[in-house]
Amino acid sequence: MNYALHNKELHGTLLKTEEPVIFTKADSALLNNHKPFFVPDHLGRVDYETEVVVRICRLGKSIPRRFAHRYYDAVTVGIDFTARELQQKLREKGRPWEICKGFDGSAAIGEWVGKEGLPDIQSLHFHLDINGKTVQEGFTGDMMYQVDEIIEYISQFFTLKTGDLLYTGTPAGVGPVHINDHLEGYLEGQKVLEFNCK
Repeated sequence: MNYALHNKELHGTLLKTEEPVIFTKADSALLNNHKPFFVPDHLGRVDYETEVVVRICRLGKSIPRRFAHRYYDAVTVGIDFTARELQQKLREKGRPWEICKGFDGSAAIGEWVGKEGLPDIQSLHFHLDINGKTVQEGFTGDMMYQVDEIIEYISQFFTLKTGDLLYTGTPAGVGPVHINDHLEGYLEGQKVLEFNCK
C-alpha cells in the first residue's frame, strides 16, 4: 500500500494511509537462488507484487530518518506473493495478513546490488517480465513513504538486525501467476531476479 495507483487498483482510491502498513514474513517464506515457486493450489488466486527490497546491514532500534541510510547496503527486486482471495477474507474480518502473505516461498528475492553502484534509493526504476512480457513497472520516487521513513517507523517497534530484508511496497499492475510462468525482475535495467513457477 505504498504506491497510490496500486491502492486504487485494489481499493478504488488513491488513499494514503495514516501510517505505513506493515506485516512480517517468516524465514521459511524466502525463495532465492533461482529456485522455483510452487503455486499453492489450496490458496486460490496467488498474485505477484514486484517490489524493491533493501538489505539491512547493521543493528538498529528507533532509528531517526536522517540516519536511516546508514542501515542498508544493498538493493534488489523481490516478489511479495499474495493469496489474494484469502487476503480479502482476512481484511473483511479484520484479521492479520500473515497467512496470505507469509506462506512458504512467498518472498522471492533477487541478487543484491550494492547501493553505491545505483542512483539514489528514491530514483530507482524496476520492472517484472512474465514469459518475456513486461507486466509491472515501478519507480521508487512514486512511493508515498520513502525507504528512510519506513525504516524510521518500523524500528520503533522491531529491532532491525543485520540481514533483515525490507520489501518496500508494490506499484500498480499486480496479477496472478500460473504454473509454467517464467518470471524475470529488473532493477535499473539489470536482471537481478529469475525463476519459474511450478
